[in-house]
Amino acid sequence: MSPLFQPLRLRSVTLRNRIGVSPMCQYSSTDGFASDWHLVHLGSRAVGGAGLVMTEAAAVEARGRISPQDLGIWDDQHIELLARIVQNVQARGALAGMQIAHAGRKAGTARPWEGGEPLTDEQGGWAPIGPSPIAFSSRYRVPRAASVQDLVEIRAAFRAAAQRALLAGFRWLELHAAHGYLLHSFLSPLSNQREDAYGAGFEGRIRLLLEVTRDVRAVWPEALPLAVRLSCTDWLEGGWTLEETVELARRLQPEGVDLIDCSSGGTSTQAKVPVQPGYQVPFARAVRQAGMPSAAVGLITEPAQAEAIIAGGEADLVMLGRALLRDPYWALTAARTLGVPAVIPPQYLRAF
Repeated sequence: MSPLFQPLRLRSVTLRNRIGVSPMCQYSSTDGFASDWHLVHLGSRAVGGAGLVMTEAAAVEARGRISPQDLGIWDDQHIELLARIVQNVQARGALAGMQIAHAGRKAGTARPWEGGEPLTDEQGGWAPIGPSPIAFSSRYRVPRAASVQDLVEIRAAFRAAAQRALLAGFRWLELHAAHGYLLHSFLSPLSNQREDAYGAGFEGRIRLLLEVTRDVRAVWPEALPLAVRLSCTDWLEGGWTLEETVELARRLQPEGVDLIDCSSGGTSTQAKVPVQPGYQVPFARAVRQAGMPSAAVGLITEPAQAEAIIAGGEADLVMLGRALLRDPYWALTAARTLGVPAVIPPQYLRAF
């Protein structure tokens, strides 16, 4: 059996293989509601053989959306359509996971194919919030520095979002603390220059994420996995580092976190990212060597490449993004390439 197709068990759930659909924004919601697009998009990746199918970042508050068209989980009314998606994904043999998020100072932008620029109030945008009044770039609005009361409300929003995700039937939950969004912006000294208990050094900068993790774990069942996506480096001097990521992973594990989804960047437009195949895999390896299960993501495109990551002990799971946008059936193709018996949906057997 190829290591890539060995089951992965975390707590009470078992993934049928080590292939996950990375959270990828679809910008196809109205008022946060899932749509038929999400049903087909996520369902087709489950049909295509992935072991874990993650939603895009679902905003825990309306102001926590990246764009007005982002998926949401801030209202009980969002649950019904999400539950339909979960049922569809899990009926095809995959595990349905949800990433919950808050865009923070990067909120309120147009969709990428509409320019991706920050929106004015008249264009449907809104005032962002962040750890400090530091804009993501000169094109972005300066965020309002979050008060302690704001953080209490945001923590409650994450907790309520986790409860709704559970009611919708999701069995895997991930906190989005990467890519310059709210939780990551508190981690990074480039965006967090507070002098209170939520800044002023490593202990303060990690406080909000630790608190959110505890709040979520308090309502997310002990039997179900909780993951955290981290930007393992800011790729800039004076920014968040891999060493800090490893130490944070050590702090998160006793709080009930089961896996770190290892990405990078997103805090600054000045970062010089050495993009190449598998460029973020060393981060997953470092986290795993520290004793925390990890997922590798970023320009993983070929079956042999993905298999080597798992076989080499560099990560426990590979998360694919664009490769799965190009080919929803990547996992079936990989199985055939690696000589593994693939579980072909009977409706598709004539093609194989």
